[in-house]
Amino acid sequence: MVLKDTLAKRVNERDLPQALGIIRQRSAFVRGAMHGTMLRNDIYNFIRLGTFIERADNTARILDVKYYLLLPSVAAVGSTLDMVQWETILRSVSAQRAYHWLNGPDTTARGIAQFLIVHPQMPRSLAFCYAKICDNLRHLERDYGGTCASHASAVAISDAMFGQSIEAIFDSGLHEFIGKFLVANNALATQIARDYRFVAD
Repeated sequence: MVLKDTLAKRVNERDLPQALGIIRQRSAFVRGAMHGTMLRNDIYNFIRLGTFIERADNTARILDVKYYLLLPSVAAVGSTLDMVQWETILRSVSAQRAYHWLNGPDTTARGIAQFLIVHPQMPRSLAFCYAKICDNLRHLERDYGGTCASHASAVAISDAMFGQSIEAIFDSGLHEFIGKFLVANNALATQIARDYRFVAD
């Protein structure tokens, strides 16, 4: 309540930078407490599952907006505008420094898509998120003494979607790939909720 009142006061004063600063600071407190002091029990694993499901969804939607909506003209592919938009995508997911550290100054649509979809070390890539989702589900398997349908679904999504090259993804259509991924990711979230009784059957 105190945070809400403080934010309302800041926004009413039209001091958006300070309001956003408060949000960033409190978010850092939560992350610090969670990663530094929280027991690695089922609660922690459910938090992490939510984090990575949402992160994968956000990354996929950002890529889809860029690829499918922002540049509808084929003639503009590879143009200065195209490259600026791809660089903006990297900045929006805090990946610009890491991308250039690995790839140098060259920026290509395929390179960025590869980095944000199948790169196993990029924390915001879809493949990284699914590796962590599978890890957290394995921890829940240990905690609860058995597997659920969601465990097999997560592995199947990971194998089917990230076991292919970026060339294969582009050849079949990036927009189509992302559409299938979003449906599968949403279905997994729903299945996890059912398996662990967060929603009624």
